[in-house]
Amino acid sequence: MVALKTFQKDLREFLDKFDALATSYDHTTNHCSELESLIDDYSKFITNERNKEIWGQLELAKSSEFQQLLLDLRKKSALCVSIMEKYRALKLLNGNDGMTDYFKNIESCIINEFGHFRVCSESKVLLIGSGAFPMTPLLIAKQTGAEVVGIDIDDEAITLGLNVIERLGRDLKIRLENTLVEDLDFTKEATHIIFSSTVERKFEILDQLHARTNEDLVVAMRYGNQLKSLFNYSLKEVDQRKWKMVENISRPRHVFDIALYTKA
Repeated sequence: MVALKTFQKDLREFLDKFDALATSYDHTTNHCSELESLIDDYSKFITNERNKEIWGQLELAKSSEFQQLLLDLRKKSALCVSIMEKYRALKLLNGNDGMTDYFKNIESCIINEFGHFRVCSESKVLLIGSGAFPMTPLLIAKQTGAEVVGIDIDDEAITLGLNVIERLGRDLKIRLENTLVEDLDFTKEATHIIFSSTVERKFEILDQLHARTNEDLVVAMRYGNQLKSLFNYSLKEVDQRKWKMVENISRPRHVFDIALYTKA
């Protein structure tokens, strides 16, 4: 009982801190170190094995208060991740690029994201939710030579992301666009699509993509279930007439897991 109360108290404290730091963002690097520290602590919290059992007890209780806390934390932490990417972009453009534990965790996930569906120089990769510091496009394009397009609906993220690409990957085949996936011609050409874990409508978008994409497409869906759902949107059922899951890559020490889909 004490552990449950402590767990919920920790969650509320995380939410209060996320809310305060999101509100304080002023398009400069003010409060950067505070947010980096908070997200690193939050990442460790959701990958802590000792917290899984407590999480299970809270889920079984089906408390409406807890469910609302979960929804609020997921939205606010996703917002703060987007802000932290902006901080990292601004720091790079100002000549300072320190790597936080959170970014190290993410980058270690990217390397083998598609399992045995390897990306090569002939691949065309689309990232939905590229953010202000487009790590995934940079790493994929640099390591494989593939053409990569990232899209985002945040004007500031695209502007910062383009500046980061100019600084770190000017000669790479990377393009960033502020557009919706249904309005992008590249969608029809893509061989691989990655959904960022903090894209809320990703399964709705996946359903719509079936008619707009080629038959050999591979989709990497970043997600987080159970304790990791505090930081990511969870898996949902797909229309099995359209999509089939061919691999589920579980990463206990990482902040999200990856489900791979191909067309049914």
